[in-house]
Amino acid sequence: MIITSLALATAAAFTGAAAYINWSEQPARLTLDDASLLKEWKFSYAKGLEMQASLAIVSGLLGLAAFFFEHRLMAGVGGVLMLANWPYTVLAINPTNKRLGAMADSGAGSRPLIEKWGRLHAVRTLLGGAGLCAFWFAQVTA
Repeated sequence: MIITSLALATAAAFTGAAAYINWSEQPARLTLDDASLLKEWKFSYAKGLEMQASLAIVSGLLGLAAFFFEHRLMAGVGGVLMLANWPYTVLAINPTNKRLGAMADSGAGSRPLIEKWGRLHAVRTLLGGAGLCAFWFAQVTA
């Protein structure tokens, strides 16, 4: 039961961070001028990558461990949902990340890409929320 609890906690941290980005940070950064917008996005993205990538992997692996060792099917589902953030990020978000990362500091043309990035990132929030719900269900049906 402890593994499921740890998976739930790390999924909650991931989902909370992802939701904060979509509901607070992204709208705030979009009020900046284009040069400042791009600069802020680059810094924020680099920091967020460190935290969210780690949380997604840890939560996903804990979910799979709970499935195998605690025999909780929904924890396994939650683990798969959390790990799905990785291929989604690589396949869907990374092309936008690379384009933004390669842009000049003037920020010209960055706004539409950063708006697109925000919509793409919202899917990560939804995957985290779905994983969180699966872990919660595994926890309460023990």
